[in-house]
Amino acid sequence: MSGPLRGLRANFAALEERNFRLLWLGQSGSTIGDGLSFVAIAFAVLQIGGSATEIGIVFAAYSLPHVVFLLAGGVWADRLPRNLVMLTSDAVRAVVQLWLAFLLFSGSAQVWQIVIAASLHGAASAFFVPASTGLMPQVVSAGRLQQANALMAISRSAAFVIGPALSGLLVAAGGPGLVFAIDAVTYLGSIITLALLRIERVASDVARASFLSELTHGWNEVRSRDWLIGSLVAFGVSNIAMGSFMVLGPVIVDRELGGAAEWGLIMTTGALGALLGGAIALRWKPARPLAVGFAVMLVAATRTLSLIPPFPVIVIALSAMATLVAITISNTFWETVLQQRIPQASLSRVSSYDWMVSLAFQPVAFAVVGPLADTIGEVPTLILAASIGLVANLAALAVPSIRNMRQLETPELELPVPDVGPITVNEP
Repeated sequence: MSGPLRGLRANFAALEERNFRLLWLGQSGSTIGDGLSFVAIAFAVLQIGGSATEIGIVFAAYSLPHVVFLLAGGVWADRLPRNLVMLTSDAVRAVVQLWLAFLLFSGSAQVWQIVIAASLHGAASAFFVPASTGLMPQVVSAGRLQQANALMAISRSAAFVIGPALSGLLVAAGGPGLVFAIDAVTYLGSIITLALLRIERVASDVARASFLSELTHGWNEVRSRDWLIGSLVAFGVSNIAMGSFMVLGPVIVDRELGGAAEWGLIMTTGALGALLGGAIALRWKPARPLAVGFAVMLVAATRTLSLIPPFPVIVIALSAMATLVAITISNTFWETVLQQRIPQASLSRVSSYDWMVSLAFQPVAFAVVGPLADTIGEVPTLILAASIGLVANLAALAVPSIRNMRQLETPELELPVPDVGPITVNEP
């Protein structure tokens, strides 16, 4: 085999492992389905006479249960076999999507039913996400963990490049009900691959206790590590800062640069950046992964600032691409560090706190950016948001345990953190 081909094969070596290959295939399919349904849900509301306000209610109905049930999802993913938790979540979501498809095909769908479906889907997803993070070290060898995370990031990014465009064609051809039926089939495919996994059960690090005790134990794992606390704070603040682009971007582009087509180009270019970031993360293993991850995130400020005065569409699109490259690289490094440094038996609980902080602050940004721009103006709001993002990532780099954490060639887990006693800081 020639050198370039050998190098290409090395980039995908994680797929040679049966368990990860099954997981990747199943999740790639269901992620494409999610990309399809994300667009179709809005058209489903409009098809039955709903308004923009009701579309917003449907999205909120998904988001709220997703955030509320994340911590519960983390506890159950550490209690039960993680692939079983994921399989059950997929089964619930498959039934929900089939129900939606039936309602839309039969012409009996009402907005309140779509709201209920979105709520069930969001709650089920909350159990899936921390279980998925915790499962990864169980399905791939330690040396290929970062590569496996990068491959998952690539498939997710590809799905959200392909999904929206394909969804539009499917809705035009057969209506939104067709999209939900296809999404249900992708969940069934994921169920099959999860059922075929052969993994060993992770031994619990604590005696089986009450739900609240196990949740508290997960929090103790978080608060005892200043690199973890510092990172979560930076993630939450950064998400607030980046929300300004999503809220004000469409308004500014529509008013000054053309409209929806130009905004679509910007968003598609950004999604391509996520693909590129995943490709880079396949091979790049910096000596200090967290430091590099937060350093590359400094580029995210350029996306927000590109809306001033605004710059041409191509400049905004390229800044969006650079930002998504940075986000994907940073997230891949972060997930790998988390999976390497947190005890396996507590990993899903810790991941649930991570996801909760990351997701909970996004609605805050969406809620405050508009009124703030109306009060102080768009330009000051954008400058403030970019500055907050820069400060958050620079502050994370100022934390010694983040800045000095080194790459683990042979991953070793930290010792479990006790439920009681003084808080200690575990240096990597």
